[in-house]
Amino acid sequence: MNGDWVAESPDHGGAFARLSPEQIEHLAGFGRRRHASAGEVLFREGQRNRPFFVVTSGLVAVVEDYGGDQERVVEMHGAGRFLDELGLLTGQPSFVTAVVAADGELVEVPVSALHEAARQDVRLGDLLLSGFVARRERLLSSIAGITIISSRFSPDTKRLRELAARNRVPHTWIDLEEDAQAERLLRELSIAPDDTPVVIWQHRVLRNPSNAELAELAGLRAFDGDEPHCDLVVVGAGPAGLAAAVYGASEGLRTVVVDAVATGGQAATSSRIENYLGFPAGISGAELADRAAVQARKFGATFTVPAEAAGLDSGDVNHVVRLDDGTRLHCGAVVVATGARYRRLDVDRLAEFEGTSVYYAATITEAGACDSREVAIIGGGNSAGQATVFLSRHASKVYLVIRHADLGRDMSRYLVDQIARLPNVEVVTEAEVRELDGDRGRLASAVIENKGERRTLPVSVLFVFIGAEPCTGWLADSLALDERGYVRTGPDASGGATILETSRPGVLAVGDVRSGSIKRVASAVGEGAMAVRVIHELRSGRSAPPPVAQRSGTGSPTR
Repeated sequence: MNGDWVAESPDHGGAFARLSPEQIEHLAGFGRRRHASAGEVLFREGQRNRPFFVVTSGLVAVVEDYGGDQERVVEMHGAGRFLDELGLLTGQPSFVTAVVAADGELVEVPVSALHEAARQDVRLGDLLLSGFVARRERLLSSIAGITIISSRFSPDTKRLRELAARNRVPHTWIDLEEDAQAERLLRELSIAPDDTPVVIWQHRVLRNPSNAELAELAGLRAFDGDEPHCDLVVVGAGPAGLAAAVYGASEGLRTVVVDAVATGGQAATSSRIENYLGFPAGISGAELADRAAVQARKFGATFTVPAEAAGLDSGDVNHVVRLDDGTRLHCGAVVVATGARYRRLDVDRLAEFEGTSVYYAATITEAGACDSREVAIIGGGNSAGQATVFLSRHASKVYLVIRHADLGRDMSRYLVDQIARLPNVEVVTEAEVRELDGDRGRLASAVIENKGERRTLPVSVLFVFIGAEPCTGWLADSLALDERGYVRTGPDASGGATILETSRPGVLAVGDVRSGSIKRVASAVGEGAMAVRVIHELRSGRSAPPPVAQRSGTGSPTR
């Protein structure tokens, strides 16, 4: 790395706020002060177990591809700044390298001690967590991260890109059809185009990896193997499942959380939730999920993502949750929080454009495909409204297409009012998508029909939010379901003693997957918290042994 250092990077929306002298002194009490010499590497790209650092004097550079052909300084930190991002708290490997750029002093704190320091100083904990979350957001748009080389026509391309995007893993997609760099890279690796997709990171090359293999590379999976004596297995890590994990783990239940795709569920795809209690300025679904997952880990909950539930059986302990990789999780109670997945449009050629021009989420990752383009959003619920407000800041024009005449029928009033004030948004009522047109996986236009008349929208990106279907296929004949496939609970379940208990004692359903639930984040969180109380009551009523003693958390600072 050359010695031509730039000035300290400015703060970006709180991502690099400075700690006060009092906060630094507080942290020093949990670690040590030490000298740092120019050129010293504090932690490297790919390193998982690493301490937390605060710069008290001197400069530290954050570098991508340190020592490689594409070496680049991403940020520069001076006195009062702290290092690292969300991966420090979740156990993920670092996606960058930290190198001392100018002699100075550091405060070095073990991560385990950082949790206690944050617990004792709530303001410090909130500042650190906010900064870590904001920095992960910046990494997603500022570094290459994991490289995925593949054809847009490959079904595995969509699978891998969705897994990386939904789990907020910094990554770069190189399209075989359009990027000349792809062919050069494949030749260097002696890989034929037919052998793609290929995932590259840290001198590791994975040929068409499974979701589990990509998750292992990115440090998403917390365990690999059976957990034979869990108190609680939470299936699904959306708001309801995350709430159950926080309350279960904090009340002493040994809790394991699994999810087929990513923490946060469908809520994590919302760019801004403005009516969630306690966040008057709003909060993104991804940040809410990150905070909740960190909070659950702090109390000792174990996460493994992706891990898809394949079945629910009886076992010696009470229940066995079978995963798609053959793992069997034995437990005393199960919370089903698998939620629902968005429906797909019933239109020809849809699959051809999915993953490249058609999306089911509107986050910062998808927003990059909308810069200065015309886009269409299909759907009239809150998810569609939140996406409209968010994408209006990126797209040149947004068409919001709904099937009925009244935007306020299914959408919260605050979103309806915001949309009405957006000059580049056109609401198209009583319309449906009939045709998609484009070439080589790139959408060029969408034909909609309104009262028998057809109109062509010149859109290059399409977002679909047209309702959802419950993720209950894995339950088969294990639980009573309603006519639409949602899990019956309470009296409706023919045996459920409480509103959340299913037809099988000790198995509860919460959130969107539950028949009759209110499809709102706040209600899902409430049900997840209630489920743990119900579990304790059931255990007491059945004279079950008390839960295992609460373990010391390996989590992180949080609100």
